Amino acid sequence: MTGPLHGLTVIDLTRVLSGPYCTMMLADLGARVIKVEHPRTGDDTRAWGPPFVGRESAYFLSINRNKESVALDFKSPEGAAVLARLIAQADVLVENFKPGTLDRAGFGADAVRARHPRLIYASISGYGQTGPRRSEAGYDAVIQAEGGLMSFTGEADGPALRMGVAISDIVAGMFAAQAITAALYHRTQSGEGQRVDIGMLDTTAALLTYQAGNYFATGQAPGRLGNRHPTIAPYETLPTRDGDLVVAVGNDGIWRRFCPAIDRPTLADDPRFLTNRDRLTHYHELRPLLVEALQARTRAEWTTRFHAAGVPCGAVRDLHEVLSDPQIEARDMVASVDHPTVGPTRVMGSPLKLSATPPSVRTPPPLLGQHTRDVLTELGYDQQMIEQLSASGVIRL
Repeated sequence: MTGPLHGLTVIDLTRVLSGPYCTMMLADLGARVIKVEHPRTGDDTRAWGPPFVGRESAYFLSINRNKESVALDFKSPEGAAVLARLIAQADVLVENFKPGTLDRAGFGADAVRARHPRLIYASISGYGQTGPRRSEAGYDAVIQAEGGLMSFTGEADGPALRMGVAISDIVAGMFAAQAITAALYHRTQSGEGQRVDIGMLDTTAALLTYQAGNYFATGQAPGRLGNRHPTIAPYETLPTRDGDLVVAVGNDGIWRRFCPAIDRPTLADDPRFLTNRDRLTHYHELRPLLVEALQARTRAEWTTRFHAAGVPCGAVRDLHEVLSDPQIEARDMVASVDHPTVGPTRVMGSPLKLSATPPSVRTPPPLLGQHTRDVLTELGYDQQMIEQLSASGVIRL
């Protein structure tokens, strides 16, 4: 089986995380992704470590599978000619330089799309291609702060916290992949490509959803609540005898099952806690009662009890526990590829499950310049010219 994007070619001019995550999603779905990297340094994340696996950065390995690497200095005249040939046979170009950078190199959206009107030209940047801050660089931690996420992440009496993953980078890549596939569908109907403009601040703000809705409704910005939910109770982390457990009492029916499950059946009829509104109003009276109750058993015992009672819950697990979960294994969420220098290498699988055209993990993250010779040969360069470009530093083989 081949993925739904099989037969499409993507020129990947991205580096670090937001762009490579986007192009990895496209590659998993079957697109041919040709990653263009600087011949001396490559993608910045090749040097980000420790940890390294052999000589390879674990960071780079995590987001660059299913891609080919062409090491090319396209700021030189000879390299620009190579890139122009690559673009001419591509369906999609993805870049995440600061706005204006590729214009100065002769590969801005207007110039490229004038020559190739069927091309989907996708740009990911910190603040988008328009607006007063378009020229500023985008960094995940800064965008998490400026996009509001940190303002309500952390304990009520503690500092604002960023998430433990680079969520602003990742969602920018996810939204970019979604927009690119929509643009490709439009092209099948119209024959026309288009510009895709993704700003990290925009995509982070889009995550605000009900927090923004609450603000629109009340005019009050949400504060930090730790692991509490702002509109549901109890929906949070509770300590057990041997570790933390998240309980998600999402409605009053679950509440009535939850109370006998924790050996506190009378709480179900307590007028302070009858409805979700009541439980939120009297939250500071409710939590100590729940903490006391859950100290009586281990998280495994509570998990068994809650599952039997139909109460959603989950242990706060470390990555060893997560990645060895039989459910994760059953869903193919950990894959292995045979890397040319480090051997069998585990990577995360794709969460996209399609019955007819599923995504796949086919090839390992490439070595820098691993596919340069093959790709240039496809473009019509003979071996003498390829060796000359290599000797002059325009490419790396």
